[in-house]
Amino acid sequence: MTKRGRVHRLVVGILSVLILLQGMSMATGVNGVALAAEKQQQTLDSSKRVVIVSASGDVNRAVGVVENRISSATIRNIYANVYGGFSLEIAEKDIERLRQLSVIARVDDVAHYQPSLEGSIPFIGAGDRLMDKQDGKERLLTGKGVKVGVIDTGVDYKHPDLEANYRGGYDIVDQDDDPMETKKSQGEPTLHGTHVAGIIAANGRIKGVAPEAEIYAYRALGPGGQGTTEHILEAIERAFEDDVDVINLSLGNTVNGPDWPTSLALDRVVDKGIVAVTSNGNSGPNMWSVGSPGTSTKAISVGASLPPVEVPAINVSGLKDELTLTPILGAKSWQLKASLELVDVGHGLLTDYKGKDVKDKLVLIKRGRSNFAEKLAFASKAGAKGVLIYNNLEGAFAGAVTEPIPIIGATLSKTEGEALLSLLKQRKHKVKVDTHYSVKQDLMAPFSSRGPVTETWEIKPDLVAPGVAIQSTVPKGYLDLNGTSMASPHVAGAAALLIEQHPDWKPEQVKSALLNSTKRLQDEQGKEYLPFEQGAGRLQVDKAIQTSTLISPATLSFGELEKGEHVVEKEVTISIENISKSQKDYTIDPPIGEIDGISWEFEERVTVNGQSKKAFTLTATIDQQAIQKGLHTGYITVRNHEEEIDLPYMLFIEEPNYPRVMAFQMAHSDKANGYYYEYYLPSGAEESSVHLFDPDTLEFVATIIENKDQSRGMVNGEITNLQIAPGRYKALIYAKNEGKTDTLEAMIDIGEEWIGP
Repeated sequence: MTKRGRVHRLVVGILSVLILLQGMSMATGVNGVALAAEKQQQTLDSSKRVVIVSASGDVNRAVGVVENRISSATIRNIYANVYGGFSLEIAEKDIERLRQLSVIARVDDVAHYQPSLEGSIPFIGAGDRLMDKQDGKERLLTGKGVKVGVIDTGVDYKHPDLEANYRGGYDIVDQDDDPMETKKSQGEPTLHGTHVAGIIAANGRIKGVAPEAEIYAYRALGPGGQGTTEHILEAIERAFEDDVDVINLSLGNTVNGPDWPTSLALDRVVDKGIVAVTSNGNSGPNMWSVGSPGTSTKAISVGASLPPVEVPAINVSGLKDELTLTPILGAKSWQLKASLELVDVGHGLLTDYKGKDVKDKLVLIKRGRSNFAEKLAFASKAGAKGVLIYNNLEGAFAGAVTEPIPIIGATLSKTEGEALLSLLKQRKHKVKVDTHYSVKQDLMAPFSSRGPVTETWEIKPDLVAPGVAIQSTVPKGYLDLNGTSMASPHVAGAAALLIEQHPDWKPEQVKSALLNSTKRLQDEQGKEYLPFEQGAGRLQVDKAIQTSTLISPATLSFGELEKGEHVVEKEVTISIENISKSQKDYTIDPPIGEIDGISWEFEERVTVNGQSKKAFTLTATIDQQAIQKGLHTGYITVRNHEEEIDLPYMLFIEEPNYPRVMAFQMAHSDKANGYYYEYYLPSGAEESSVHLFDPDTLEFVATIIENKDQSRGMVNGEITNLQIAPGRYKALIYAKNEGKTDTLEAMIDIGEEWIGP
């Protein structure tokens, strides 16, 4: 593997923060994305950039051709096993020449990644006494002898709960053999990888899912939890070379596409025999919010659900509905009994408290302009009793602080916060807030990203696992954290237990066992979550190790079909594997009569001998004229006298209304008034543009980007001399393709402190 050079160009994040710690003490940029690591990178030459290349054939031959044909190219890292390609630094002017070489299949820019947390372990059916009782024998399953790679911010391998399990790894950021978490002396400190490792295999005061599994740490995310596609690919490559059995990637970006390099790398590494588990993202609850590598077809993508947790909710005088709170982790525990007055303090900056009496009151604060730690600290200094922070963008969110602050804090959605703000402006009398509590479990976490995946229309997540208030190891102690980052290692640990039980199993069998044995979840009104929200359901480790049948694929997509006057057929081949020693008879039960316009052809009974498997074809005959337009979803049930396995399926009639533009980021380049930008077009665009507005008055300021005729994928470029007054702006990103238009909103900062080369 060639030695890493220095990244020379700032290519901004396209990030989904998969651990809900954003807004802490790290520097923030667009949408709160941390840019601290970017500011530490030294600039080399603005006329060059780093790209990820996929070879069309032999990787080494492609490397040789590029080196011989393009003098500006410098090979950085080779990913022969997990990606079939390499990274290189190349002059901007030679990018098109690179694309035209016959040995090159595709070229992608480097993206940046961030990390996406005892009671949840027994809740999913794992724990100290998990017994394998197959074949009449009993043995304790602990993950012993199974190698799990944690691709993350590093691991505190000196933690007393982890040191016995740690076996090695690599620091991709610093290119050495010491994958310790980032310390303060190195930049913004991290703790995420240690937390993830503890969920998988802690074996001390806290017990992980697989407490005797072997941990291999790969530090791919550096100070502030920042890393790039290049870092992630090298980490996957090294994990493959170390012959790990399972890899966990609690990280991601907001690109909802199946062919991003990290997603493709996971597909490939699964083909090579490694179980790949990844978080689904924290951009929920909207549809289409899953990001790469959670979009990988063959990896196990994990969403977040609630273990049993006590959830606070508030009743506000003047509001009809109660508001459920998401406590800020690291703040003082939300334990209120008294009624408190609510006061609006804008963005919660120090100047916002002038002339306002907030002593022993709750303050309402808008997200943005400062981080959570500062908002809480200023409120505490002013004498407030607690803080309610509402979102500045649509949807719910959660947050945390790394240093304890002696004040209670919680978050609300933008809609909820604005309703409170409106009430405060309308009321002449005091607005009072009362808190009550309830225990909730097996609900979807509102922040958990939803699918499906664009282009392939695959169901993601594959399943869900606890991801709220999860206690695990961190450097020098323990901490509760939220996020799909915390859900994913529950599944990675479960995979380790299955591999211990069945050391000859392939990744597809492990995935089937986990998905075939889940519990389907319902919301608080008793309505079942859809497959693109919860996948197959919530992880049940005890059921997975007891299964005697594996069905693959465990989720089914019939794709997208135009409405018309014809009758068409959609076929899927399903494999039933009987892992018991006795013959089993299976019956197939598709949803006959549930959807007008679909009839099903199938074998009513399938007999499978012991320790054998058999495939059958399920055909959906679709009357395009009779079937209704839109999303159709349901379950196909396969059962025998002992088991019943539900396979979720999905079918779109007419192209769905997915976002036509996503993952916008913008940050300073290496020029005083220069900025790099990027956004993703899932289906391309005839035209796309970025417009700035005043965030308070919504007055139009300027159009700063205009592009035409882009194909599907990432659009990026540089603004060399942006003449806009410094400040925060609302950006509206617009895309139009084949008569359909879409917009995306983001908050951006112009005129931040520039750190030159």
